[in-house]
Amino acid sequence: MISYEITAFNEPLVRAERLAPTPTGTEVLVRVLAAGVCHTDVHTRSGSYDLGGGNALRMNERGIALPLTLGHEIAGEAVQGGEQVAASVLGKRYLVYPWIGCGGCEVCLAGQENMCAQPRSLGIFRAGGYSDHVLVPDSRYLIPIPDLAPEAAAPLACSGLTTYSALKKINPQTLARTPVVLIGAGGLGLMCIKLVKALGGRGALVLDINQDRLSAAAEAGALAVFDTSQPGVADAIRTAAGGAILSVIDFVGSVQTVELGMSLLSKGGKIQIVGLAGGEMRLPLPMLPLRALSIEGCYVGSLQELRELVELARAVRLTPVPTICRHLHEAEASLNDLEAGKITGRIVLKP
Repeated sequence: MISYEITAFNEPLVRAERLAPTPTGTEVLVRVLAAGVCHTDVHTRSGSYDLGGGNALRMNERGIALPLTLGHEIAGEAVQGGEQVAASVLGKRYLVYPWIGCGGCEVCLAGQENMCAQPRSLGIFRAGGYSDHVLVPDSRYLIPIPDLAPEAAAPLACSGLTTYSALKKINPQTLARTPVVLIGAGGLGLMCIKLVKALGGRGALVLDINQDRLSAAAEAGALAVFDTSQPGVADAIRTAAGGAILSVIDFVGSVQTVELGMSLLSKGGKIQIVGLAGGEMRLPLPMLPLRALSIEGCYVGSLQELRELVELARAVRLTPVPTICRHLHEAEASLNDLEAGKITGRIVLKP
């Protein structure tokens, strides 16, 4: 088995070769067909999140141990199962749900494993998809994708799931009547444009500073796109909204983008922060109740939500975001390109 893994934070990935693990019990060995490259992978390789004020959240403080094979957007074929796995599971293609919890706490038992305080997420806390095989703890984390291409399905496990979960947190009437402001037109932003339409939303106003990404957003069906480096952009966004702005989803998560999103919200509006660019900001607290604003962090989504998303993608024939397919051995170069802002859409690695 060949994998590309972190052996030291803030250092290049290292190629590793070892025997593929033998599944036992409920475990399933999946042959990886496609693995998406995500900004979370960039942050994990760096070893920390910027908390602002010179502070950082270190990956080892989160319980992340090395060596670690990255990759949480995984599509593949089940090739071997433990003694508790039905033979009918094997030989089929699946999307892997990676946001696995401890399985026994109240949060997990309520179906919210992504919120577990003792996570076992693939590609973050245990070996992931930057490999030709990955060990999945239980077949219930495998979602059939008989008619979806692996490279199109893989990003649904994070890029798609995160945006779908964020949109589900918006009142359906609000989604139908008012545009959603999306900050960031990377892989998640482009996916969100498509999902807004698939869920019957009015549409998306998309903000970025990269012209290639803005062009991709327009092509994906955005109601309008805005370069936030231009003067007077906030007024232009309000004009384009044609009324209240009640929903902002920030896929960047920097001080500047959150402040912009907060300033755009109408009374009663909500901003969801998805991105992890980092920093800290000060808030005039009385303005939160006076404007009835909500600030919500959005962290991926549940297993049930991923099942719903795959069904939706199949039902509406969801077109994938622009996708660059690369060989697995280009994992390190792909992380560097993503970090440098050179990618429009999603990179998918294939062994």
